[in-house]
Amino acid sequence: MAIFNFFGSILGYLLWFLYSIFRNYGIAIVLFTLILKAVMFPMSVKQQRSMASQAKLADKQKELQKRYANNQQKYNDELMKLYEKEGVNPGSGCLTTLIPFPIMLGIFYSVIMPLSNTLHIAAETISQATDYISKIPGVAAATGLGMYPELQIIRHFDALRDNLTMFSQGDIEKIEFFSQGFKFLGLDLLASPQESSFLTFLWIIPVLSLVLSFGFQFYTSKSTGQASTGCTKAMMYVFPLISVYWAFIMPAAVGIYNIISILGSALQTWVMNRYFSVNQVTAMTEARRAVALELAEANVKPLPAAQQKLIADKLTAVPQQKAGKEQAKQQKQAQKKKKAGSGDSSNYVGSRK
Repeated sequence: MAIFNFFGSILGYLLWFLYSIFRNYGIAIVLFTLILKAVMFPMSVKQQRSMASQAKLADKQKELQKRYANNQQKYNDELMKLYEKEGVNPGSGCLTTLIPFPIMLGIFYSVIMPLSNTLHIAAETISQATDYISKIPGVAAATGLGMYPELQIIRHFDALRDNLTMFSQGDIEKIEFFSQGFKFLGLDLLASPQESSFLTFLWIIPVLSLVLSFGFQFYTSKSTGQASTGCTKAMMYVFPLISVYWAFIMPAAVGIYNIISILGSALQTWVMNRYFSVNQVTAMTEARRAVALELAEANVKPLPAAQQKLIADKLTAVPQQKAGKEQAKQQKQAQKKKKAGSGDSSNYVGSRK
């Protein structure tokens, strides 16, 4: 998990920058999600191009499968040669599919460890603070310090402030500034639906996550025109269930990120289907290839006139040479037949005598 904590620390710089401008963690999460979607959009286009390239090679791939049905190693070698010849990378589309998972976990670690990953306060100072507060009778139980201690220090900063003497004045000012912006649309983004009462309305977040996840999976399957079978059908049900579970047990800020991410993905999918469908990408690729060939032909310098004449004479001489050889061959065959005929006649005359 250290790698995800490190990733959360990197994402925390962007979250802190956005929070310092808008002074609201919910707005910072929304803008943070939209920025990530915009950054990853070119990767999605690249994935679509990869899908278009592989669709174009489907017929050739089937021919290779038939030709080398009994030799899997030869088939794999020829398939790699085909990919290399056509400039197709079969693994290039996987990155976009895998990226959301480390981002989700990075967001989780930046939320539950705000002092370390968002405010970037020294780890030794944070450890002293959590150890000291956990030993104060009644405080740990009242604040829930045992679970996500850094997050609880932010949530209950006003009550704990007098005990945070190990922090510098600058750190105290940052923590105070940061602790004031976690109300978003009337929801406490540092609380989790699992630990909150019904009247906090935090249950709305996992419900929205569930509905939007199923809706997005359904829209994606319909927009691609492919029936959901096997693994695809399992993913259609498993991912929304994982999404709602995370939104239920994690702080509400993580659930808000998940909701905005799903909405952003739905918008991105609509744009991709509208302007970057597989057929459109294939047509654009073929058009670019045709233009490249025309430019390449235009850049070819013509041969000198003398060399062109020499090549033309050689090409003209080839059929004449073939015709001469064919005529000589026919003459030899005729002579052989003539000799054979004269020999048979003399034998016949001799027998009559």
